[in-house]
Amino acid sequence: MRKVAVVHEWLSGYFGSERVVEQILQLYPEADLFCVVDFLPADQRRFLNNRPVTTSFIQRLPGARQHFRNYLPLMPLAVEQFDLSSYDLVISSSHAVAKGVLTHPGQLHISYVHTPIRYAWDFQEQYLGNGQVKGLKGLLARALLHYIRMWDMRTANGVDVFAANSNFVARRIWKIYRREAAVVHPPVDVEAFTIGRNRKPFYLTMSRLVSYKRIDLIVEAFSRMPDRELVVIGDGPEFSKLKSKATSNVTMLGHQPFEVMLDYMRQTRAFIFAAEEDFGIALVEAQACGTPVIAFEGGGALETMIDGYTGMYFTEQTAASLIEAVRKFERTDLLLDPDRIRRSAERFSVERFRHEFSDLVEREYTAFKNVSSSALKSLENGTSVHKAIFARNGTKVHLPNAMVPNGAAQL
Repeated sequence: MRKVAVVHEWLSGYFGSERVVEQILQLYPEADLFCVVDFLPADQRRFLNNRPVTTSFIQRLPGARQHFRNYLPLMPLAVEQFDLSSYDLVISSSHAVAKGVLTHPGQLHISYVHTPIRYAWDFQEQYLGNGQVKGLKGLLARALLHYIRMWDMRTANGVDVFAANSNFVARRIWKIYRREAAVVHPPVDVEAFTIGRNRKPFYLTMSRLVSYKRIDLIVEAFSRMPDRELVVIGDGPEFSKLKSKATSNVTMLGHQPFEVMLDYMRQTRAFIFAAEEDFGIALVEAQACGTPVIAFEGGGALETMIDGYTGMYFTEQTAASLIEAVRKFERTDLLLDPDRIRRSAERFSVERFRHEFSDLVEREYTAFKNVSSSALKSLENGTSVHKAIFARNGTKVHLPNAMVPNGAAQL
């Protein structure tokens, strides 16, 4: 029997990364769950199935419930305090600090990376307001992000196997950590979506309203197309700013329950997506409804949308580029078949994720135990395994030289 630990950043809502954790916990129902904080609302806890959650000291700090992200400087320390020493297999679900947990050589650590820390690496300037955070505050923010980058690089060495949610993220992992990653696209509950046959002439976008999602670009584009209607579903820190810029043809609905979102997604003429997203679950959900997508040509959208088959791209993150794409779409959208779009979305089903991820974990765990067993037998037999090479998942692992007591062979 093996002990399994699952480590996730934080529980504050049921979003894309939590859907991944949900499936991992179903694959390994005996696993214990660790998070920096757990402030998940009661009506969103069903996927945990009454599972207890071990949290860090940040859970008990003042104001953590509303502002736990402000404790980012303490999060590296927090995840390093989790005692995982008794577990055989550690699976981290990481988009910030979860991969930094401490493990020992007898444990296999597999990290499913949704993204390397965006705000510390390639999205730093966007998170700092493109130079708007200045003075002492700006200097301190940049110093903090420098520290986070150093810590993030160091902790990459504690991961035995990286898995990425897209080829786009796998390239970022290679760029930042110089580590290869297996690609396992996240699960999308395509069965919860059905094809809409009664289309209406409005366009739809749906997202958390944060800056990097580029909803501002979409609102600006439609403010310049007053004869076309746009519906925006979602809430977040950018809501008031976007609402103040919205013209009469742009409807801001805020947060909506799933049934309302599904209804709009099944009726819209096309779904608009302007972010350079790591994967983009909403894109797949829209296609599961047979809905065409107009998306920025970058990030995970290149893997989830097929140009001219399930929608079309616009090439620049500008209002002008999106406007041009909308006009082009309106000349060709009759050629986009809803049933064909739906079939494309089915490539990212929950069942496919469970199969691919469990195969990866079991293959790596078996190889890891075989390597450990081979090294132990070599020591017991007194044979030399100097410069031994073990192959795991196509990667050669060179064992370092080390002095072994009692005159045994060198490793």
